[in-house]
Amino acid sequence: MDKNILCCDWGTTSFRLRLVERQNYEVLAEYLTKDGVAGTFRNWKEQDEINRFDFYAEILKNSIKELAKKTSFILDTIPVIVSGMASSSIGMEELPYAELPFESNGSQASVKVFKDFNGKNAPLVLVSGLKSHEDVMRGEEAQLMGLLKLNEISIQASEKIVFVFPGTHSKHITVKNRFVIDFQTFMTGEIYNILTEHSILKDSVLSGSGTVLMQPDEIKAFLKGVEISGTSALLHSLFTVRTGQLFGQFTKQQNSFYLSGLLIGSELRQLKDENYDRLVICSGKHLYEHYKRAAEAISLKFNTTYIQPELLDKATIAGQVQIFNATQTTSNE
Repeated sequence: MDKNILCCDWGTTSFRLRLVERQNYEVLAEYLTKDGVAGTFRNWKEQDEINRFDFYAEILKNSIKELAKKTSFILDTIPVIVSGMASSSIGMEELPYAELPFESNGSQASVKVFKDFNGKNAPLVLVSGLKSHEDVMRGEEAQLMGLLKLNEISIQASEKIVFVFPGTHSKHITVKNRFVIDFQTFMTGEIYNILTEHSILKDSVLSGSGTVLMQPDEIKAFLKGVEISGTSALLHSLFTVRTGQLFGQFTKQQNSFYLSGLLIGSELRQLKDENYDRLVICSGKHLYEHYKRAAEAISLKFNTTYIQPELLDKATIAGQVQIFNATQTTSNE
């Protein structure tokens, strides 16, 4: 068994390839570009010489070569696992979603294995996402598997836990007996971006300023937004972003945080009446403070755990390795 693996997270707008030690998930080298799936798909459509899979495969193999230049490793015999949007309708090859209930050890992941992709006995494992009867996700389930594999979260047999993964499309994932039994998507980040860039509110805020470390006046504005999110309908309270700036209640900078508080507060309040035993918030560094302050202000009734941002990257890797290992076990049976 190779001690190393190439882990690729191919998102809509970004590409990340990492050489990883399989036992301890240590990142030995990394290669990042903005060659996301959306742009790659457009480029493929503009030509008619190479089929879709081979077009993407060429980019992936060239990226492996670029990563090799940065290291002393020979990478053309190392297995590759790719997750993210690469298995979508605009990716390398569209794969069906795995379905619920979904075991968190990776054994039920929907994958396709391409043998000898990166050399003899060095397969490519392409990973799909997960679907419910009304929702889909790609990537967060791998992070969840990784967190559990790293023993960052211990789950009692009868516990029902909701994991919150903030982002452009925030995911609330319900786990019981180490199975994903349900999940919901909240378009919190995307709505924030639309409102601050394309709505009447764009002149009342500083677009993009809601994702930095908060200063005291910004914290006050953010928490006011969280408070208001529980006192009136969201479609009404959103207009108070405009009036708050017109009436001099907040500056445009502060108003960005007020809007963020309205949206995040509205998202997290959906959890107040749910029947869970525990809440785990798993946020990257840009939103960690926002979600922590909002959850504390709302006083959710659950015992709440906050996963440190630096653990999420490692969790993604651990989840990918776990899925890869599961495919090798299956192929050897």
